[in-house]
Amino acid sequence: MTTPHPSLKHKMYHHLPRPVVVMENRWPAGTSTGWHSHPRGQLLYATEGVMVVHTDAGSWVIPPNRALWMVTGLRHTVTMSGDVLMRTAYIDVDKVPALPPVTCAINISPLLRELLVEAVRLSPTQEPMGRDARLLALLIDEIRVSATIPLHLPLPRDKRLRSLCEQLTTCPSSAASAADWAATLHVGERTLHRLFARELGMTFAQWREQARLLHALRRIACGDKVIDIAFDCGYASPSAFAAMFRRHFGVSPSSFYL
Repeated sequence: MTTPHPSLKHKMYHHLPRPVVVMENRWPAGTSTGWHSHPRGQLLYATEGVMVVHTDAGSWVIPPNRALWMVTGLRHTVTMSGDVLMRTAYIDVDKVPALPPVTCAINISPLLRELLVEAVRLSPTQEPMGRDARLLALLIDEIRVSATIPLHLPLPRDKRLRSLCEQLTTCPSSAASAADWAATLHVGERTLHRLFARELGMTFAQWREQARLLHALRRIACGDKVIDIAFDCGYASPSAFAAMFRRHFGVSPSSFYL
């Protein structure tokens, strides 16, 4: 029997009668799923490698100790940073209530990690009974109580602001101020700040810091030196970068993936 390509395998799980099914895929570094969506909610988790998830509304960087909950129908593409061992739970939210109402990154507890690993072994077609049913029920409970974390970089709809954000994403070391960018876009600085607040719910400084943070996560996953990442993200010193990183995640950059 021919094994389906990972980018097609998920379609086999969309219309199964079971409300929760979990599958596993391996993806080589640099590959992408291509743009697609699912008729179920999706918990996307990798025990190896880092996933960069793009949607029309923004991007997420998901390291091995985190997962991304995606709402039903969200159009997205996933690019692999390093070789990725991906585990995906597809959940029929009409049959499994009280799951997150919006797409968000969540923390993966040791218990939830092992539940996802074990759930891959369950038959996707047979009705779970006894232990298997309890395992899946506990998996859902763990998703519901998992803490959300700031791994999202929203993107604006306004074309002027989107151009600015794309340039900052491409060159996170840019030291140009809000006034500099306002002049480039031929708007007043106060107008620029209003656009950020209206479109992104963040200030210019907050959005740029988040863009630098997610860029740093990808670089850390590749094994780059912290000093190189700090300067590439526009920080004057590794200590300044480490302080920003610790403020967001409570750990140093070098220990984030441990």
